[in-house]
Order: sequence, then C-alpha cells, then structure tokens
Amino acid sequence: MKAYAKINWALRVTGKRADGYHDIETLFQTISLHDDLRFEPSHSLSMTCTDSTIPIDDTNLVIRAAKAIGATARIHLEKRIPAGGGLGGGSSDAAAVLREFDRKDRQIALSLGSDVPFFLEGGTAYGTGRGELLTPLRRVAPVPLLLLIPNERILTAQAYAMLRRFSPPLGIDRYRAMIDDDLLDHAAELVNDFEEAIFAKLPQLHALKRRLYEAGAAWAAMSGSGSTIAGAFRSQADRDSAATRLSGVRAIACETV
Repeated sequence: MKAYAKINWALRVTGKRADGYHDIETLFQTISLHDDLRFEPSHSLSMTCTDSTIPIDDTNLVIRAAKAIGATARIHLEKRIPAGGGLGGGSSDAAAVLREFDRKDRQIALSLGSDVPFFLEGGTAYGTGRGELLTPLRRVAPVPLLLLIPNERILTAQAYAMLRRFSPPLGIDRYRAMIDDDLLDHAAELVNDFEEAIFAKLPQLHALKRRLYEAGAAWAAMSGSGSTIAGAFRSQADRDSAATRLSGVRAIACETV
C-alpha cells in the first residue's frame, strides 16, 4: 500500500490552546513521493524497514497504529519519505495501516498524531484545529514540485517553541478562491508562520528557498515545521531545469496528486 507524503501550501498558527496544543490553519496537499507498506498475515505483530535508522518498536507510528486497532501482521516498510522533514511520512504510514484494515477512524487517527486524519483521504484539504478539522477542496494537481532535503532536522515541539507570533486565519473561502483562480499566482499569501523563527536560526534554509525562486519556482516554502523546502513550478520542464541548477543539496522531483 502506498503512503503518500504531503506538503503544506500554507500554514498559519492562529493561537495556543488550553490543552497545550496550537490552533493552526493550513492547506494540506498530498504529493507523489511515497513510502510502500506490505502486509502479510500473521498471528503476531512485527515490522521490518529498509531504513536502518528508523526504529521498528513501539515508538514507530506503524506499530502504534496496528496496536491501536488490535491488528496483527508482518509489516514491511519501504521507506522513501525522508524522516523528520515536515513531509508527514510517519503520519502517512500510520494512516496506511488504518486504511489497510478498513479502520478509517478519525479519533484513532488523531490519537496517533495531528496530521494522521488528513492522510486517511489525502488530496487538497483545508485544515484547522490541530489540523484534524478538514474540508476537502478541489485538487491542486498535477503541479510539478522539487523538494530540497537539507541535513538539518527540526523537531515539531522545538519549532512551536520558537514561534514569535500568531497570525489571523485567512478563512476557507479565500483559499478556495485562490485555488479556483490559480494557486501559484497567490504565492505571497501562501505563508508558513514557522519560517520566520526557523530561518533566523538556520539561515541556510532561507537560502534554499531563495535558490528555488532564483531557479524559476512560482512558489516556494518550508513544508510543515521543516526542514524540507518545497518549490512548485509552472511546467515539468521548468522543474527539471531547476533541478540541474540546484547542486549541493538532495533534491527530489515529484508532483501533487
């Protein structure tokens, strides 16, 4: 089963909640980069992974998702989505487990992570609350993308602790209007509130965003709380040309789906 990564076209942090979480407004988007999960019948639960740096114990969201629904299987994870880059790989893997066993339960999904409910359906969606209050929107696809994967990794909790301010929401009607027009024409409105503080601490990430624009991107931004910097292009040819000019950093070509 394919577990697709995501980017955030926009991510505004609108306030802090009494439960310690933050309220956000975001525009989620699934992309063609994906992990693959294979399930084999078993009387017990076990997991293997092609990436030896990924834990395969109870700290892995795949195992946690299976245990949450009482599923048993031998699960093999072919890992392609870089871990800790703001692309939602772990959350997508967890959602894939719930989908495999036909348990698309939003409460279970949310108990596993704020992004997991989105991955039960994917596409383009407006998210509020912790990101779990979702409204599907017209799919923004296919748009050629180039993902720049720096060595730096940013923990989500660390990113929230670094926030300098909150932003008012734009509202779903504004995002819907941007999509109906041409989302890439509205790059200036598609902001990520984490960028200000994280770029101040890690200016090399800001430099990657600038390089994407210099290489012809119509939109570029950090995905989630980082550290992946994503760029969207008007054509596959523009994207592929940019990829040849962006040396010194891992780059992944993909598309919105």
